[in-house]
Amino acid sequence: MPPPNATPPVLHGFSAIAPNYDVILCDIWGVLHDGLRAHPGAGDALKRFRAGGGTVVLVSNAPRPSETVVPHLDQLGVIRAAWDGIVTSGDVTRAMLAATDEPYFWLGPDRDAPLFDGFTHRAAPFNAARMIVCSGLIDDTRETPADYAAMLASARSRAMRFLCANPDLIVERGNEIIYCAGALAEAYADIGGEVLWAGKPHRPVYDSALDVAASMRKADTPLARVLAIGDALRTDVAGARGIGIDSLFIARGIHTHELGLADGPLTDARLAAFLADAPEHPSAAMEKLVW
Repeated sequence: MPPPNATPPVLHGFSAIAPNYDVILCDIWGVLHDGLRAHPGAGDALKRFRAGGGTVVLVSNAPRPSETVVPHLDQLGVIRAAWDGIVTSGDVTRAMLAATDEPYFWLGPDRDAPLFDGFTHRAAPFNAARMIVCSGLIDDTRETPADYAAMLASARSRAMRFLCANPDLIVERGNEIIYCAGALAEAYADIGGEVLWAGKPHRPVYDSALDVAASMRKADTPLARVLAIGDALRTDVAGARGIGIDSLFIARGIHTHELGLADGPLTDARLAAFLADAPEHPSAAMEKLVW
């Protein structure tokens, strides 16, 4: 793999580097599916990796418990043979909630309600809460962070903590880009608010994923034999670099248009131009995950 911030190689098949790794920590949205349908080639590649003795732990910034993600993957057509276990930012959020007794105000869409199973007795109206737990925008089909400026300013005036259950800024849903909880968390941090981060690129979610892999393999895996796969520089690539593992960047995800892939395939030149000013570079890149 190239040294930090060198232009990484563009791969045409994961099989070229698969023998270098025993464990994959794989992003879900943007790699295995686009929010509407599965990417069959990605599922097949991970299935083949597992057939060769590898272990795949899906690591997602989904603000829901990991067990609730499985039916959604099934619905989208992601094959179960592609993965061994799942860790979500929702799992980490629940652990962080369990470590405090502060009353919280939930900010997010109704679909994320399972995040709070067992904690609803501590839910409070905004004016009575000590902490905001944010799983997303209430209506991410039309709202933007600007719609929450007044709420965030009020929270900052009361020194409320902001627990971000999904550090993603945006995700791809089909051909649309929608805002996530991370965009609100950054807006709150920008006005001086205290933000607690539950998912990628922050370490707790990776520690949980490595623990899952170790339990399945009956031993810890050297970090040199662990690979992160994802489509976001800010979360997947930066998170991998933060814990000292290699990363494989999937270009046809949230950065598709920045890379110019609407006009052609991923090339060395396109990748080099895209990464020219990026603070973190992946170890390798692919247009889509295929074997």
